[in-house]
Amino acid sequence: MDCRSFALLTSREREILTLVATGASNRQIADRLSISRHTVRAHLSSIYSKLGARNRTRAAILFVMHAPAVDPPL
Repeated sequence: MDCRSFALLTSREREILTLVATGASNRQIADRLSISRHTVRAHLSSIYSKLGARNRTRAAILFVMHAPAVDPPL
């Protein structure tokens, strides 16, 4: 896994992964972004696949360790 994997993420996926890395639950993410929890789960599934992560904890660790600097969500 390297930084190039993060280039595969959409802007919404990066936004969701940033919130996951801060410890937000799927419900909190859904409420904050005005989307359904089902949509959050779908984005997380795509994120895991693109990063080769098995779960949100691993995805957050990879994000913190390897992601290029990104703007925090508003």
